[in-house]
Amino acid sequence: MTHRFPIKEIARQAGLSTATVDRALNDRAHVSPQTKLRVTAAIKELVAQESQLAARGRRLFFDFVIEAPSRFSREVKAAVDAILPQIGTAVCRPRFLLQEIMEEQEVVGALKRILKRGSHGVCLKARDTPKIRDAVNALASAKIPVITLVTDIAGTNRLAYVGLDNAGAGRTAAYLVAQTVGNASGTVLATRSHERFLGEEERKSAFAEALANRCPKLRIVSVEGGGGVSFETSKILLKAMDSILDLRAVYSMGGGNRSILDTLEGHGLKPKVFVAHDLDQENKRLLLERRLDFVLHHDLKIDIGNAFNAFLAFHQLLAEPASVSVSTVQVLTPENVPES
Repeated sequence: MTHRFPIKEIARQAGLSTATVDRALNDRAHVSPQTKLRVTAAIKELVAQESQLAARGRRLFFDFVIEAPSRFSREVKAAVDAILPQIGTAVCRPRFLLQEIMEEQEVVGALKRILKRGSHGVCLKARDTPKIRDAVNALASAKIPVITLVTDIAGTNRLAYVGLDNAGAGRTAAYLVAQTVGNASGTVLATRSHERFLGEEERKSAFAEALANRCPKLRIVSVEGGGGVSFETSKILLKAMDSILDLRAVYSMGGGNRSILDTLEGHGLKPKVFVAHDLDQENKRLLLERRLDFVLHHDLKIDIGNAFNAFLAFHQLLAEPASVSVSTVQVLTPENVPES
């Protein structure tokens, strides 16, 4: 594997030991394919960031630990790549741990490794569990700031939350369903990727309350799990099909929308309105195919920019304290899909 970086630097970027990186670079035994991919990705990141090294300023390492479907993680990484060139006060190097499903112990293990090796900040999208809260507090106690992305983690000493107004998004979804369905009776399917994502819980609670006020004849059937991953989402939805009668609407809070649509259509069900979240490439295609009616979207670049500003302010590299505000959703339809 050709490269021009010291093994120690690659190891720091990849979050691995120098011995592991050395084995991967020299194609030695007992190196998993996933580890090789992490080393390759680290070298690519170092190449992409090398131009920044000419800039004057402090060099900072930031860790992004994201549990999300790959389609969303790609959007996060693209947003980071777009924001980095705009940062002039320091040379910022991101390190990514992106997995579609991360169990509690995996997240805790990743945060403990970061605590051990050091970091200038952690941007975290993870479930809200007691052990993850403890790990976040341990980082904060070690002066490693943690910013939660899109979904918050309650009762911790995290530095800030960046992302959308989840309760406002839920109320917006209820409004769109009510305007489309009217005073009809029937079922609304509300799907979440996991019960422990606090952001999705906030969306669900606000949606249910607002919909009950606007459309009291509608009944909500909740389906939770699958992590927004297509196969897992379909498997969990199939178990709930008997309870979905007279389907009027779908509010998908956690993704896997093509799988949801295909599963419903396989059972002869077609909602009058389907409201989803985030304009990733899959949802963009579904909108253009007119299989989705509305996508509640917010600009991740704004969120990532807010996160970096909060990190830089924490390290006293900004003249003024950073102001972090939640994002309001944009309502996208097949008629106003942005080209990029």
